[in-house]
Amino acid sequence: MIPPTFEYTRPGSVDEAVRALADAGEEAKVLAGGQSLLPLLRLRLAFPDMVVDVGRIPELRGVREDGGSLVVGAMTTHHEVVHDPLVRRYAGLLAEATATVADPAVRHRGTLGGSLAHADPAGDLPAVALALDAELVVAGPGGRRTIAAREFFVDYLQSALAPDELLVEVRIPKTDGWDFHYEKFHPVAQSWAIVGVAALVRREDGHIAEARIGLTNMGSTPLRAAAAEQALSGADGPEAVARAAGSAAEGTRPSQDLSASPEYREHLARVLTGRAVLTATGMG
Repeated sequence: MIPPTFEYTRPGSVDEAVRALADAGEEAKVLAGGQSLLPLLRLRLAFPDMVVDVGRIPELRGVREDGGSLVVGAMTTHHEVVHDPLVRRYAGLLAEATATVADPAVRHRGTLGGSLAHADPAGDLPAVALALDAELVVAGPGGRRTIAAREFFVDYLQSALAPDELLVEVRIPKTDGWDFHYEKFHPVAQSWAIVGVAALVRREDGHIAEARIGLTNMGSTPLRAAAAEQALSGADGPEAVARAAGSAAEGTRPSQDLSASPEYREHLARVLTGRAVLTATGMG
């Protein structure tokens, strides 16, 4: 299908991009890697008057350290995230989960910032950002502000980004020394997860001292499995982990669609949480 007509601009800096968004108002869309926007345009599910292509802004790419955090540019591709040595060392959960996104062609074009800004609860990386306690830095006409991941995803395909704001970087507290695993159930290779679980676990003296569990596709936004996180504290073996994982679906509102019923998604959340934690810790 042929996309609708729109104006196109390719700014060379963040300031230029913000001005373009402000001038276009709510009728603008940001083009990052294009793996989400272009299909919407082709299917005529999006009708922007202006497309702002940020793919040539150098300051939006790359990974660097900043004290106890990693800073990942919003236009850093999935492929770059997977293979970056700093990400693999200090945010291994992000590297592991990103390696499961779609296929190599998509990972070479799609970007971390684009995936997060799209705010699809079935996407792998929003739940990972929640589990990592990431912060998202956005630029707008009034300057820059930082939004915690838990406040960034507000509804289905809706984020806290204002129409004239651009996501510029993602700040991730270093988690070297933590155990991690991303587990997802999908019907065929490279398809969306029916349910995914991002598990991040810190152990002391053979037991779990702290756990963070992000859930993919268990509601209109990515979620943290708060009840399971609390129950996992102190768990010291497979039986304790299994009991704690039984509360993973508490507080969720999974959808009904052709792939699964809400009840089946709740079952998967419990099973995959147990599996992810056991795999991460080696307790299984």
